Amino acid sequence: MKTILLIEDDTALRENTAELLELSNYTVITAPNGKLGIDKAVESLPDIIVCDIMMPETDGYGVLEALSSQPQTRHIPFIFLSAKTEHKEVRKGMNLGADDYLTKPFEEEELLSAIESRLAKAAIISQQLAQPHTQSDSEDQLRNLNELKNFFDDEGQILKFAKGETVYKEGGNSNQIYLILKGIVKTHKMDESGKALITSLYKADDFLGFTSFIDNVPYQESATVIEDCELAGIYKHDLKALLEKRQKVSLELMEMLTDNLSEIKEQLLQMAYSSVRKKTAQTILQFVEILNKNPEEGIKISRNDLASVAGIATESLIRTLSGFKKLGLIEIEGRNIKIKDLDGLAQVA
Repeated sequence: MKTILLIEDDTALRENTAELLELSNYTVITAPNGKLGIDKAVESLPDIIVCDIMMPETDGYGVLEALSSQPQTRHIPFIFLSAKTEHKEVRKGMNLGADDYLTKPFEEEELLSAIESRLAKAAIISQQLAQPHTQSDSEDQLRNLNELKNFFDDEGQILKFAKGETVYKEGGNSNQIYLILKGIVKTHKMDESGKALITSLYKADDFLGFTSFIDNVPYQESATVIEDCELAGIYKHDLKALLEKRQKVSLELMEMLTDNLSEIKEQLLQMAYSSVRKKTAQTILQFVEILNKNPEEGIKISRNDLASVAGIATESLIRTLSGFKKLGLIEIEGRNIKIKDLDGLAQVA
């Protein structure tokens, strides 16, 4: 019989939900606030936790963060309960590592289905991690980087973000690694004067959010969506466990990250030594490649983003774009830039 820890400050809802779960053959432990919920989770090590977000003492986010930091509790599936008015806050919980959420009031079948699904997934992952790794490389489920991406797509938590939304913020907990399924994401940092500097651009099929696998290092930059995005997220500790058994995939991943670092170094060198005209041309061509657009169809990108990637002032960028327009290299229609002479722009770059 599986054990469920239910953390809910509403007495009536807590008691009614506990009774429902007990009638469905679960052992139920309850806690009226987050602080007691943390204590009971550590003490009883339940099979799954169902937790309200807004509570006294310690809220649901605090419970999840506390349990995620402890080896004995961080693998326990975690489901949030949220009021409809808290819907915008749900993504915060998912980024912290929650497995699912239910909006109150919820249907009986909806709750039971969510619990059964998460318990089943946890059991499958546990079996996979417990399998002896005596099989040959050819028998390994994840034999290369492409199959690792398929694993993200199949097993990852799917998150959707609209243009302008934040995936994660600099200094936030780095609990997940993401694979971009569609869309464009920029990573950026703020300098001492408050000016944003774009550090990289990521497109579909790119990984996002890597930090240390060993230490709990926070995100070193922020990530914001440029074009409506869909991501698949895997918890960092789960990915680490998989890679420890698959040396070939780990090496391919290291090589890919090394290539990414080389590209970033090249971009920094460009920012340091290139002329404003060359930086602008290179950045436009970079956006065309990343966005996978036909240059003649036009790319729609803010002047601030172009300037940030190029590492120049927005005013300098606008003057340079005007110069390119006079030379017949581009056309400017509102926020759209159409390339009229791709070879000419490439020569400037």
